[in-house]
Amino acid sequence: MRWIAGLGNPGTAYQGTRHNVGFMVIDELARRWGINVTQSKCKALIGEGNVQGTKVVLIKPMTYMNLSGESVRAFLDYFKANLEDGVVVYDDLDTEIGKLRLRYQGSAGGHNGIKSLISHLGTQTFDRVRMGISRPQPGMNIADYVLSAFPKSQHEQLASMIDAACDAIEYRLKAPFEETMAKFNR
Repeated sequence: MRWIAGLGNPGTAYQGTRHNVGFMVIDELARRWGINVTQSKCKALIGEGNVQGTKVVLIKPMTYMNLSGESVRAFLDYFKANLEDGVVVYDDLDTEIGKLRLRYQGSAGGHNGIKSLISHLGTQTFDRVRMGISRPQPGMNIADYVLSAFPKSQHEQLASMIDAACDAIEYRLKAPFEETMAKFNR
């Protein structure tokens, strides 16, 4: 079984915000694969399906970003899933808008959702797709920035970044993560 957790905040107020690119990727994968992510389980919305002969679970934690680890931990325990079979997708301030960075380990780098995951998983080693949202202008509050919507001028970059992330995750279903990183980190 493979699982993909997209990090974000629940509710319409957060829908199109920078902090919710993880949810946007899950929504696009659900659309591509014909999976409904509507089952409420493990403090998350979950959707199960079969993709290329592989059982896949899509996860949108409903704990709010800063407590994402609670939901992913509950999922792993409930489904008896392996950490190495998953991918976590989230926003990254240190990556330029439109770019992806695939990594298999690292610190939280100030990202509270990842801090929560590291705390609940007891490791910094898990596959991740970091979605670039760039840094705000100097003087702008980081929290306000990540909770704001993408401007129209970035919608095209956002759409192609979501597509690229979905392509990378699809590729990962059949290939090792190292190979996926080599192909999609550019």
